[in-house]
Amino acid sequence: MSEEILINVAPMETRVAVLDNGVLQEVYIERNEKRGLVGNIYKGKVVRVLPGMQAAFVDIGLDRAAFIHAADIITMDENGMERPSDTVPDIRTLVHDGKNLIVQVIKDPIGSKGARLTTHLSVSSRFLVYMPYTNHIGISQKIENEQERERLRKIVEDCLPSENRERAGGFIVRTVAENAEQEDIQTDALFLQKLWGDLKPGLGSFSVPNVVYNDLPLFIRTMRDAVKPSVEKVRIDSYEEYQRLLNFAADYEPGAHSMVEHYHGDRPIFDLYGVEEEIQKALQRRVNLKSGGYLIIDQTEAMTTIDVNTGAFVGHHNQEETLFKTNLEAATTLARQLRLRNLGGIIIIDFIDMQDPEHRRQVLRALEKATEKDHAKLTITGVSELGLVQMTRKRTRESLSQILCESCPACQGRGIMKSAESVCYEIMREILRGARTYDSQQLLVLACQEVIDRLLDEDSASVADIEELTKKTIRFQVENVYTREQYDIVPL
Repeated sequence: MSEEILINVAPMETRVAVLDNGVLQEVYIERNEKRGLVGNIYKGKVVRVLPGMQAAFVDIGLDRAAFIHAADIITMDENGMERPSDTVPDIRTLVHDGKNLIVQVIKDPIGSKGARLTTHLSVSSRFLVYMPYTNHIGISQKIENEQERERLRKIVEDCLPSENRERAGGFIVRTVAENAEQEDIQTDALFLQKLWGDLKPGLGSFSVPNVVYNDLPLFIRTMRDAVKPSVEKVRIDSYEEYQRLLNFAADYEPGAHSMVEHYHGDRPIFDLYGVEEEIQKALQRRVNLKSGGYLIIDQTEAMTTIDVNTGAFVGHHNQEETLFKTNLEAATTLARQLRLRNLGGIIIIDFIDMQDPEHRRQVLRALEKATEKDHAKLTITGVSELGLVQMTRKRTRESLSQILCESCPACQGRGIMKSAESVCYEIMREILRGARTYDSQQLLVLACQEVIDRLLDEDSASVADIEELTKKTIRFQVENVYTREQYDIVPL
């Protein structure tokens, strides 16, 4: 497996593309005016407590108040460390309106929802996550080798002081730490302990609301989090940020220094590797399969639905074999689309019905295997009674379409519009309904070209009947700025 990371830096935004054997797998976009907030630490103020939801809204200086659940608010013991509890206390015993809190963003604002917060503070590096208020040492579940898990645990334990161990904090070992050198992990641990040591004394001095700590910019976070042994090259098209990446690699990723390249070609880096075209395709509902079948992906606020269709694929054997092959290809393709589009929450997949139980099991196994590379936490619950595959994918940031698109102003996000015929009939009903209220003997209908053309052509006889019925002359005027559903009726 050969992976490459492409970084496109522009004055207004930074974009990162992850390619696997030349095929785009993931896209990360960070706009200067709307940087991601996950990992940032804020000093905020509770503005509203919701006892029924066991939650509270916190003002951290954003457009919308952020949200924190009672389970994400820690209580401290006499040593200033987190006091573990099996039960979630009443939110009213933890916070009140006006209370100041030091919080960290664990989920970016998505759609109409504010950011999700926690008081379980942590700071991250390449191999480790440091948690200053807990003594826990955890190892990523994706590291399965027991000997390696024990080796990593021993290394991290040795990084903590023997004196005042109960107040020294804890670590989570990240997946990329597997087979890492002891010295590199120790360097990470010292860096994080120093970072927190510099942060902690100033927490009480900040005004409210205020940002206390900003996570690294996207292109450096990519170097920290995404570079692993399977990555061959990291190509960046900005010389200034290339130098920053080299400096970061020299300090924290010595082994990755040689893989960083400055791209200085005339053709934009995303165009050269076909990334721009793939991004445009990822904004469409339909995804074509090589076999001739296709997927239809519909994203709503509640869930995402994926429908698999055979399309033009007729196969070379029997129908069952055709459906099976289409579903197998769809399983691999949709797993990539989930990563590329960053679709999260509840996902319902409607594979084509298959009669053979073994075929159904193989398609489900193919889906599970294809999603193994996904960095997001993903759970597949199996096939429902209706033959639908249900799954969940953790959502921590906005999807690709939510970042790049907005609701259509013409259809208000419905995805459909009234036909020209329906709008014409609506206009005629409106004229009949308001005929007595119009003092003028002439009415002017303002509408788009498509609607006016129909009123003057297919519906001209109906218009004549309405003129005779209302004893009013109806005139028409095209307004090019009107959408199909917009119109006005003006007395002259």
